[in-house]
Amino acid sequence: MDDDREATDERGHLDALKARMAGGLPYVSTEPALMPYRERCARLLDAFNATALTDDEARQPILHELLGRVGPGGWVMPRFLCEFGFFIELGAEIRINFDAVLLDCAPIVLGSRVWLAPRCQLYTADHDLDPGRRSAMWERARPITIGDDVWLGGGVIVLPGVTIGERTVVGAGSVVTKDLPADVIAAGNPARVIREVPRPQP
Repeated sequence: MDDDREATDERGHLDALKARMAGGLPYVSTEPALMPYRERCARLLDAFNATALTDDEARQPILHELLGRVGPGGWVMPRFLCEFGFFIELGAEIRINFDAVLLDCAPIVLGSRVWLAPRCQLYTADHDLDPGRRSAMWERARPITIGDDVWLGGGVIVLPGVTIGERTVVGAGSVVTKDLPADVIAAGNPARVIREVPRPQP
C-alpha cells in the first residue's frame, strides 16, 4: 500500500512538473523526478541512432515508444536527438533529415508534411539570465508549433515560443526568433519575411 501511494505521489509530482514546464514557468532542470525520463529517452535514442540508414522499419517502433505522437507515413533519419520525447508530436507524412535536435522541455508540435532539412535545431528551453540562478540550473521553456506543409532549410534554428504558420518556407541557416505567418518565405538571422510563397499557376 505504501509503495502504491509513493508511486502515485511521484506520478503526481511529475505531472505537476510537466505542466509547469509546458506552461512556461521556471523549473530546476536537474529536478530528480526528471532523471528517469531523460535516461529512458537516452536509451531509446541509442537504439534508434544505431539502426542502419536503410532500416526505417526498425526505427518506427522505437520512434512510437519515444515520442508523444507519431503520425502515419513519415520518416525520421538518424542521428536524431531530443531530451524527453514525450513532449514531441509529429503529424502525418513528416520528413526529418539527418542530425535534427528537438530540445523538448515544452511541447514541440509539427504538423503534417513538415520537412526538416539536415541539422535543424528546435529549442524550447532557455536558461536564466541571472548567473546565480543559471548555475543553480533554473530554466523556463516555451512551446514550438510548426504548421502543416512547412519546410525548414538546412541548419535552421527555431527558438523558444515560436509558431510558424502553414506552408511557410525558412531559408537554410536562418534563426527564427519570432512567429512567422503562413504562406511566406523567410530567411536571415533573425529570420525576416522576404516575400509570399508563390501561388500555384492555374
